[in-house]
Amino acid sequence: MIALITGASSGIGRDMARYLDSLGIDLILVARRKEKLEELKKELKVNVQIIDMDLTIEDNVYKLYNKFKNKIDILINNAGFGLFGDFDKTDLDTELKMIDLNIKTPHILTKLFLKDFIKKNNGYILNVASSAGFMAGPNLNTYYATKNYILKLSMAINEELRSRNINVKVCALCPGPVNTEFNKVAHGTFKLKGLSSEYVAKYAIDKMFKGKMLIIPGAKIKLAIFGIRFIPYRLQLIITHHIQLKKNK
Repeated sequence: MIALITGASSGIGRDMARYLDSLGIDLILVARRKEKLEELKKELKVNVQIIDMDLTIEDNVYKLYNKFKNKIDILINNAGFGLFGDFDKTDLDTELKMIDLNIKTPHILTKLFLKDFIKKNNGYILNVASSAGFMAGPNLNTYYATKNYILKLSMAINEELRSRNINVKVCALCPGPVNTEFNKVAHGTFKLKGLSSEYVAKYAIDKMFKGKMLIIPGAKIKLAIFGIRFIPYRLQLIITHHIQLKKNK
């Protein structure tokens, strides 16, 4: 088997690569930071191709697909970032790049590789969403919105495939806080304790192979996601806003 992972140079993507390596699955690792990819490749035992590429550029997304069309068995859309701040104060260009990377890139890759997988009636697509996908997020507004998109898109595709008895699994990973570089890139630091990216990566891959539609690591986050359905929207927003403000600028 061959897996393609975007955002593979650090965090969850890097640890997914390590875990898939332990399972003997060959890898195509995609990220902007070539030196980080090269460092990771040195520690892996399977066949590894590294692609240093900026996936906020739409042409690059199509180039990536065309390079590996009909050549992979697993697609992991992990690349993404966030940005803290009130909506009227955050940088528009940064937000548009976030929408490109968090929404357009996984949308394009999911659609194109899904068609390949359907032809052979086999394959896995793991879209990294977030527990944020179940809510609206004051002070992390655009990020939450992008994860809502990815979560709901993945769920809808999953049902379409199930209803047609197609043996392709589309799954959404919805972790809470994870100890990665996310906070540094987003210019904020949550004070909530996060899960390790190693744990989340292994949990996600194991559940993906079992075909689980929603993959939610951690008992506390599972309980929180279950509980929010009983909380009025206004109260959800107040609680989420309070959590977002508990960061260091």
